[in-house]
Amino acid sequence: MQACKAVRRRPHCHHRRRGAGSGGENMNKDICVRCGEGVVNLRVGAIILKENKVLMVKNTREDYYYSVGGRIQFGETAEQAIKREVKEELGCEMEVDRLGFLCEAYFYGSVGDDQERLIYEPAFYFYMRVPYGFDLPGHTFLEDGTPEYLEWVPLDTDKVLYPEFFKTELRHPVRETRHIVADERPIQPDRPITAPAPPSPAAARKGMEA
Repeated sequence: MQACKAVRRRPHCHHRRRGAGSGGENMNKDICVRCGEGVVNLRVGAIILKENKVLMVKNTREDYYYSVGGRIQFGETAEQAIKREVKEELGCEMEVDRLGFLCEAYFYGSVGDDQERLIYEPAFYFYMRVPYGFDLPGHTFLEDGTPEYLEWVPLDTDKVLYPEFFKTELRHPVRETRHIVADERPIQPDRPITAPAPPSPAAARKGMEA
């Protein structure tokens, strides 16, 4: 497994409406746990490629695109979770080709109760096998009623994509799984929490006079 480090800002998971029989009764199974003042969130994402484009999700409220996927539910493996999410969001079944990336992210929430709350999110991104004749479904809706849609986005786009590494890593896919660390915290764990304060002008003058 190769490892690299990246820093990015990404939104918290968006919650979609789920119709009858599509898993609405399982929403409370999502693995999203408060931990002190922060949140631990387990997520999966789908990498669906076609002619140097990646299938992304966009809603009419935000100015960025995000990957197909969502939270892992308790009792699922990551692979089971991405198959479920793909079926819910795309309306068809897709097989997993391989695990492409394991991304550990620390970021600040931007949605709902998690606004500005620190979130730790390990996410599994799977390359999917696109079935022959696959067509994009129509709009879906977030829980607040915001329309959401799918779009094939070129990998060389100037649009904002989350995760950001899609733009670079997906241009030349490799077979092995890559480990990516994305950390937007201003102070990293391996750095001191506080730096020594500079001496005041008076203290500096006293030192010079000594």
